[in-house]
This record gives sequence, C-alpha cells and structure tokens, in this order.
Amino acid sequence: MAEDATYRLAIFLSVFGVLALGEFAFPFRKSVERVARWPSNVGLSVLNALLVRMVGLLVPGMTIAAAAVGQEQGLMGWFGLGELGAILVGFVLLDLAIYAQHRLMHWVPLLWRLHRVHHADLEFDVSTAVRFHPVEMLVSLAWKVIVVSLLGVPVIAVFIFEVMLNASSMFSHANVRLPNRVETLVRYFIVTPDMHRIHHSILADEVNSNYGFNFSFWDRIFGTYRPQALNDAVSMPIGLPSYRSRETFRIGWLLLFPFHRGKEF
Repeated sequence: MAEDATYRLAIFLSVFGVLALGEFAFPFRKSVERVARWPSNVGLSVLNALLVRMVGLLVPGMTIAAAAVGQEQGLMGWFGLGELGAILVGFVLLDLAIYAQHRLMHWVPLLWRLHRVHHADLEFDVSTAVRFHPVEMLVSLAWKVIVVSLLGVPVIAVFIFEVMLNASSMFSHANVRLPNRVETLVRYFIVTPDMHRIHHSILADEVNSNYGFNFSFWDRIFGTYRPQALNDAVSMPIGLPSYRSRETFRIGWLLLFPFHRGKEF
C-alpha cells in the first residue's frame, strides 16, 4: 500500500510539473494570477492528503483493498472476461462511475455546495485540478470504494485508473494551447483543456455540460457534450458569476464556502 502511494505521488508530481512548465511555454490564456491563486489551490491538495491519512483513508489503499475484496464477489466475476478483459472493462466502468459522480455533484444541492469550491476558481489551469474541498474528497473516496466493491474491478485496473484519473484531470484543466489538429483528434477520445474549460464557464448551461474527466465519449453518449463555448475561449469568464472577488483565492474562505448561502447563477 505504501509503495503504491509512493508511485502515485511520484507520477502526480511529475505530471503536475510537466503541465505547469507547459503553461509557461505554451499558455492558452495569459492572465492566470498564479501568485495569488496557487498557494490556496495547492494548499487544499496538501490538506486533503493530510486529512485522508489522518483518518486512515488513504485513497489508493482503500480502493485497492476494496478491489481485492470485490474481485471475489463482484459483478464482473460473473462474466468470465479473463484477466485482460476484466482490466479493460473495469477501467471503462470506473470512468463511467466518475462521470456519474460528477453529474451528481452538480445535481444534488448538498453535493454542489462542496463541489462549487472547485468551480469558484476565477482562472483555469493545472492548479484548478487539485482545488477540491476536503469533504468532497472523502465523498469521492466513498463512492469509488462502493463502486469498486460492487463491480469487483481487478486490483491492477484500480491502480491504473487512479493514476490516470489524476493525470487526465490535471491535463484537462491545464492552461496549455494544443495544435488544432491535435486538439480535434484527441478530443474524440480524451477530454482536452478546450473541452473542459467550457465546464468552468460562468454560464449555467455551459457549467452543466462536458462532465467527463478522462474519456470524452460519455458526454456525447448522455447528451451533455458542448463542442464550443458561447464566448471567446481565450477571454471567456471563468468561475461563479456571484463570486468574483479575490477572496476566492483564500484557503480559509474556500474551506467555509460550502456553508455560505447565496445565489450563484
């Protein structure tokens, strides 16, 4: 378990570092206020990791342990897919589960109170990918444990999925400019920054679209795909329309934000 966590951390830091450098070299948007925003965004990520460890709920350990139990009794064991088939199908089903979870975070008012911490960021870059309220992280962990246990997804598929989920989330939030041909091709399969940026628009219709984190086809299948933002992608406003001040950069404000009652759209 500890070794898995070490690998995950090393991959996480590597991907984050590469994308952060890419944002300096090939930025899509110019004004991202890193000095003001990154301490709180990254600070939330560190706080989440510490909280999860403190309560004994280390994410890869919990989900992989659930996979080990579910593999004997889960639904996938009924279909005789073989090892490779179970890994591939398990990965796809886990991605569908995360798409469903993301939609629930927007539909259920109590869950939205947590998730809006992520959407209150006034800019869009790789640090936004780690800006989640600690309680949302625990909810997400519980959801993954339940899904993995019920499906009986192989342990290796869970480990690969956890790594890919983190990497794809950072990629889809990155403030990087992809060549048009690359963007068009990649978007058929994987969620790109241009696609996911629309989800962070201040317009309610756009916020309720493009929910995918890894595979882009779930949004097409379930009718939540929006190919282009109404406003210009380079200058489009990001965040929640009712929360536009610099207080959204403060970690203390972010931790208390779920308890704030107010109209957002």
